[in-house]
Amino acid sequence: MATIFTKIANGEIPSYKVAENEDFYAFLDINPLALGHTLVIPKHTEDDYIFNLDSKTYAGLWDFARKVAQALKNSVDCKRVGVAVLGMEVPHTHIHLIPLQSEADMDFRKQRPVFTQEQMQETAAKILSEYEKNN
Repeated sequence: MATIFTKIANGEIPSYKVAENEDFYAFLDINPLALGHTLVIPKHTEDDYIFNLDSKTYAGLWDFARKVAQALKNSVDCKRVGVAVLGMEVPHTHIHLIPLQSEADMDFRKQRPVFTQEQMQETAAKILSEYEKNN
């Protein structure tokens, strides 16, 4: 049975897409730590543990995530883009890219900010435009 992330990448469930190629998909987290919090996933494998990925998929996922992180940094006001790989919530490998002002912004236990649909759409469009411009 397909994971929710596979359904998102296949367009069966709507998302705020920020980047895509034939092997990987990136979209805004709907429960973000900060505006622009992005999830990066492989499209063709649903393994829930990143270190189980084959070498080609693993390297490709990180290269794609780097490109998305650069677009994110250029689109959202932040000092850095933090990276986390937890994989506990959804059984599908995913990388979190989180705009940071400080290290405290990476605390997954903190109360999450709420953003409007318009803010999410605008942010996704900015990141996607920046990604497409440079890739």
